[in-house]
Amino acid sequence: MSQSFDEMVWTRPASPRAALLLAHGAGAAMTSPFMDAMAERLAARAIAVARFEFAYMAARRRGGAKTPPPRADRLVGEFLRRIASAAAEAGGLPLLIGGKSLGGRVAAMAAADSQVAQRAVAVVCLGYPFHAPGNASDLRLDPLRAARLPVLICQGDRDPFGSAAEIAGWQLPATIAVTYLADGDHDFKPRGRSPATWKGNLDAAADAVAAFAVQVAGR
Repeated sequence: MSQSFDEMVWTRPASPRAALLLAHGAGAAMTSPFMDAMAERLAARAIAVARFEFAYMAARRRGGAKTPPPRADRLVGEFLRRIASAAAEAGGLPLLIGGKSLGGRVAAMAAADSQVAQRAVAVVCLGYPFHAPGNASDLRLDPLRAARLPVLICQGDRDPFGSAAEIAGWQLPATIAVTYLADGDHDFKPRGRSPATWKGNLDAAADAVAAFAVQVAGR
């Protein structure tokens, strides 16, 4: 993998059916075990994956201070620029946009932009941060409701940022589909006593994304 963290890194299958622009979460880089695992699995399912890092994370890589990420809305401009680049590099493939946690939230925010619908076909959120852990009174539903594109959320069913039980009580638009990962946390990891496995949950998430990509891309 390239060590230029200011550039997108592509994981391309031999015969891709669609492309996914994937942003990282708040505290883990684009080469985290989760991001690596998802990129590999999606490529195995004919989805080309372009990963990138927001400027604050790239600065950390270069030895900068480990400061908290900017507010999500301040990252939308960066995401929009990456969408333009990914669309140009996707070779005509249908383009989905998304990310892990914070990255998925910013992707949903970007999907409210009327220009994005001309370049992308859908949004993929891997562990959407519906609220901060322990603070379910401050919900982050507006980006999902404002998105102009269909949205797939892959969510651990006991995710502290929004569990299956909590989500069942919220009114989400019909354009949003949710796939739950058995006993999964925010990284889709189940507890040790669970019959579910992390590998199995990652596979299930990749299956859901691949099927969604085929559905929204029409191929």
